[in-house]
Amino acid sequence: MATFGTAAAPNPNPNKSFEGGDVAQPPSDSVSSLSFSPKANYLVATSWDNQVRYWEIMHSGAAVGSTSKASISHDQLVLCSTWKDDGTTVFSGGCDKQAKMWPLSGGQPMTVAMHDAPIKEIAWIPEMNILATGSWDKTLKYWDTRQSNLVHTQQLPDRCYSLTVRHPLMVVGTADRNLVVFNLQNPQIEFKRITLPLKYQTRCVTAFPDQQGFLVGSIEGRVGVHHLGDPQQSKNFTFKCHRDGNEIHSELSKLPSWSGGAFNFWDKDSKQRLKAMARCSQPIPCSTFNNDGSIYAYAVCYDWSKGAENHNPAAPATGV
Repeated sequence: MATFGTAAAPNPNPNKSFEGGDVAQPPSDSVSSLSFSPKANYLVATSWDNQVRYWEIMHSGAAVGSTSKASISHDQLVLCSTWKDDGTTVFSGGCDKQAKMWPLSGGQPMTVAMHDAPIKEIAWIPEMNILATGSWDKTLKYWDTRQSNLVHTQQLPDRCYSLTVRHPLMVVGTADRNLVVFNLQNPQIEFKRITLPLKYQTRCVTAFPDQQGFLVGSIEGRVGVHHLGDPQQSKNFTFKCHRDGNEIHSELSKLPSWSGGAFNFWDKDSKQRLKAMARCSQPIPCSTFNNDGSIYAYAVCYDWSKGAENHNPAAPATGV
């Protein structure tokens, strides 16, 4: 069983504490993605039990609680999720090779995108009214969800592993350490292709809020900071977030990172660690902030990095 928790985002002051807790009725298997509504404190999780669930998160001072609201099913395990910008609709994709659109007002989920292999990443682009899906079939596809129409198929150099959008910037991380940059004002042409500035495989990528660059994390436990408008690359650097390796996720500009069940908060501009949180009993495969940065949600579960033979569904898991 997997659990995950929510907590008030910690103040970097080491004398301040924060509270949190496991969400109500958590998934029964590993959590693959977490995403908060852009409009309210509603949290969505996708998991290896083929489910997409959402909760209402209550936040009062340092205390955080949750109420389970609803769920839908995919035919196979679900890998990714995102919200429409108005907070009314959730999109999800996974190993059934389809993306679903779920109106939270009570409508039935419907299939709005298809690939020839699992969908690993998904993003709603409100400026274009388009859904983007990245797949292990080595394509990125743009969809008009109003008619479930395919607008464009973009070939990628390899399988899609990660995706970030801050219009007009989009960056796709693929297998074989490729980073493909797109200017969404001309989305059908690659703007730039970059080899990952880290030695190991891409785990995640996150665009700067000002669209002038991005962070990329690898399975080694290291983050690369890349400024696109710096031809001399004098502002680019990498740093080790964790000394015991494993995977990383990044949020800007005060970003959390994790490996081996621990997560830290960093300020990438000052290159300082703001706070190191207590280690959890299992890996932390994904996390997210709410829309105003006051709540941090994170999953605590087996991440399948060591294969099925090391999966113990009875192992304890703690969400805070």
